[in-house]
Amino acid sequence: MVTAGDFRNGMTFEMDGNVFQIVEFQHVKPGKGAAFVRTKIRNVIQGTIIEKTFNPSDKFPTAYVERKDMEYSYTDGDLYYFMDPETYELVPIGADVLSDSFKFVKENFVCRVASYKGKVFSVDAPNFVELQVTKTDPGFKGDTATNATKPATLETGVEIRVPLFIDEGEMIRVDTRTGEYMERA
Repeated sequence: MVTAGDFRNGMTFEMDGNVFQIVEFQHVKPGKGAAFVRTKIRNVIQGTIIEKTFNPSDKFPTAYVERKDMEYSYTDGDLYYFMDPETYELVPIGADVLSDSFKFVKENFVCRVASYKGKVFSVDAPNFVELQVTKTDPGFKGDTATNATKPATLETGVEIRVPLFIDEGEMIRVDTRTGEYMERA
């Protein structure tokens, strides 16, 4: 059990059948009246953020969210299969749970899988991945204004903007959080 007076950033707790993580908290002691705790909390299953105030003596059960690195194996329809590196067990995960950055993931990449009581609620791709450019137009000498870019299709099928000097077949590093080109690999 955790009391609202003990809240800290990143702490998880159960409330009304949902699991929440504290994004921001503030203990307020007004000159008149009782103290209270003002918070911003994220519903970890749905991803929504709400603002709520609590009495410092309110008690909630602590929620233990399990985060585990798992290797992406293959796709079969709407199911994506991840292998647990400790047990070598394949875990099927639905497409609705995957984050937007999953479009940069190819087979054998290690992803962070978060679950609560055995139910997976999020899959996060690595922050940086190295992918091969499969299709892009050639860049021409003298075609440079400031920071000139061109579209390029990567081996996962996603299209991003890259500098003019990148050619087909090159390996590049991509930031999966923003979808931007970082550097040559």
